[in-house]
Amino acid sequence: MNIKLVSFVLCPFVQRAIIALKEKGVAFDIAYIELDDPPAWFQKISPLGKVPLLLVDDEVLFESAVILDYLDEVYPPRLHPSDSLRRAQHKAWIEFGSGLLVEQYGLALCKDRTEFVERLANLQMLMQRLETPLKSGLFGNLDGFTLVDAAYAPLFMRLQILGELQPEVASCYVGGIATWAETLLARPSVSASVVEDFTPRYLKFLEEKGAWLRGPV
Repeated sequence: MNIKLVSFVLCPFVQRAIIALKEKGVAFDIAYIELDDPPAWFQKISPLGKVPLLLVDDEVLFESAVILDYLDEVYPPRLHPSDSLRRAQHKAWIEFGSGLLVEQYGLALCKDRTEFVERLANLQMLMQRLETPLKSGLFGNLDGFTLVDAAYAPLFMRLQILGELQPEVASCYVGGIATWAETLLARPSVSASVVEDFTPRYLKFLEEKGAWLRGPV
């Protein structure tokens, strides 16, 4: 099968699939498009007009969670738990992580400090909910990489960049989250899951959107 991903260069959701593919050692191609001016061929094959897409030969898959599940079923090693209940729990926390990415995106694009403080407090509250599953060992096991790790690494990468702009962002790392994030960001599959100039591209994107974080600290 020929595997090809289609996405926007800064999309955290396609990054999840890239990490999984690299962990599995699967060869793939990737095409980046401009979301503000998507090509006609993309509009024709994307049911929702959104990224990422996974092209498997001539077939199209969309929605990042579905793409992850497909890749895990087809290509070894399995990154989901074999136990049905545990696997379902992992999928639920991946969905929770998708919500965190949305919250992080809102934080990154705050227009002023007041909005930033409010959004940061909300993100802190949500991330505190990760403490219980981390402490119980449900995921975040540093000895075994899972799709939960692939799903959360893009969040940690973006929070790291935002933390360099505003150190207060580090307050999101409660309990064992800091160790988990540090370990994931050092993993080769994660560091190689974005373009080489990802950070300057991301900062330029924030500047173009008029983000308050791009102003003086």
